[in-house]
Formats: sequence, C-alpha cells, structure tokens
Amino acid sequence: MKKVGIIMGSDSDQPVVEKAFKVLSDFEIPFEVHVYSAHRTPEQAREFAVNARANGFGALICAAGMAAHLAGAIAANTTIPVIGIPIKSSLEGMDALLATVQMPSGIPVATVAINGAANAAFLAAEMIALSDDELAEKLDARRKADAEAVLAKDAKIAEQYNA
Repeated sequence: MKKVGIIMGSDSDQPVVEKAFKVLSDFEIPFEVHVYSAHRTPEQAREFAVNARANGFGALICAAGMAAHLAGAIAANTTIPVIGIPIKSSLEGMDALLATVQMPSGIPVATVAINGAANAAFLAAEMIALSDDELAEKLDARRKADAEAVLAKDAKIAEQYNA
C-alpha cells in the first residue's frame, strides 16, 4: 500500500492534524509526519517532495496557517496529489484558505475546509484506494456505517415527534 506523507508548517499545527492521523490509522494506511516550512526549510521541503514518489508515497497532506505556502511549494515539486489543510490562525483562517486554494494552472492543490484534517485524510485514502481494492471496501463500509448511524438517529427522533 502506498503511504501518505503529512507535512506541517509548524508543530503548533499538530493538534489540528491529529484528526488526520486518527483517520489514517483507522484505515491502517501507513503515514509519515514531518515539520517543514516553505519559508524556513525550503530545501528540505523541496527534497521531500522531489523524492516522494520514489519513497513510496501516494498522496501528500500539507497543513499551514497564515501565508500557507507549504502545500503550493510541495505541489510545485511533485506530481503526487497534494491536499492542503488551511490552519486557522489569523483572519479566522481565511488567509490560509485563500493561499492554499489559489494555485496557478498546472500546479493543483486539493484543498479542504479550514482545519479540515479529517477530510484531508479521507481524501488521501480515496486516492490510494484507486489502486487498492481492500482499502476501497473499507471506505465503502465506513460510508455505509455512517449512513446507518444517521438513519438510526432519524428513526429515533421521528418516533419521538412524528404522529
């Protein structure tokens, strides 16, 4: 199975990104976590991105706040799918969201909601599941279980309030 690379611009992003760790662990997807800054460690970030395919990665998740150039810097140096998590810091995270989503043509970054680490991991899992039928089945089972949980809540509230 391909692994997922998770790169945080700062260790202060970890409390948000731990939701991604949990999702990937739940699906038994191997992952590595690093702290690289687009501005403070650009050489190390670039080297990680350039070598990501050869090192067995199938998707990369980048989390950064404020200027949030990390996902774009990583995406500029690889053709592996990059998923950006804009981290809420200043301006309620809107600065990070816009910096992450506004990429030039040919250098895409899939972007999730502000602090949307869980969805970043689900998206990475879906990308890897394109070539892993066992993982695809696990994702299908999760969707079914989530739907059943909502329907159980619907039945309970309908029983209580509907005549």
